[in-house]
Amino acid sequence: MNNDLSILRLVIDASIPVQIVLAALLIASIASWAVIFEKRRLLKQAMRAASEFEAAFWSGGDLNTLYRDIARSEATPLGMAGIFEAGFREFGRLKQESGMSSEQLIEGAQRAMRVSQLREMDRLEGNLAFLATVSNTSPYVGLFGTVVGIIRSFHALGGVQSATIAMVAPGISEALIATAMGLVAAIPAGIAFNRYADQVNRLEVRYDTFSEELSAIFQRNATRREPAAAEAGATHGGLRTSPRPA
Repeated sequence: MNNDLSILRLVIDASIPVQIVLAALLIASIASWAVIFEKRRLLKQAMRAASEFEAAFWSGGDLNTLYRDIARSEATPLGMAGIFEAGFREFGRLKQESGMSSEQLIEGAQRAMRVSQLREMDRLEGNLAFLATVSNTSPYVGLFGTVVGIIRSFHALGGVQSATIAMVAPGISEALIATAMGLVAAIPAGIAFNRYADQVNRLEVRYDTFSEELSAIFQRNATRREPAAAEAGATHGGLRTSPRPA
């Protein structure tokens, strides 16, 4: 308890620059933890949704039915479902137009899927740069507080005949607190950034793989110009998947 009070007293008695540094690092730490928890929830949700959609997509069912289920949902399709919805809708729309070659059909569907994927990646990568910034800059901000504390300690020795440890201890302690606070803010942010960046990269690979697989399905059906049979002219018949090999 006395140690806690001593640390609190050191913070209260610290110079204004050091107090500003400590306050900035505290705010950065709180904000980074808020981003960490939110990003954890978002990525966990995205990975679970991708697994669930892949299971439905490769179940061997009719893709028209899968598309209608997604299109009728009140929620905006995200992740792999959003990529599928964008590509399937564009492929169906282009397939009804006369004079479209199979290459044009595939390219149009791929562009739509790419746009949807870019939007999804932008959503998943949001605030990762903030975690990187906190991780990279917090130690230097704490170092600034350390330098100020040391300067203050040596300045206090200028007007005395003999120096004692008691005279420099408060300033050195103040400096060490600033250093510690910088590390407290930086370490969790750095760990979270590396972990979440890896998860985002893994999701991007899954999205890329799915887009290629869906493009292959479109390629096999590009020459079949059957009349659209679904609402808004966005669906088309004959598209099914086989269970993915284990």
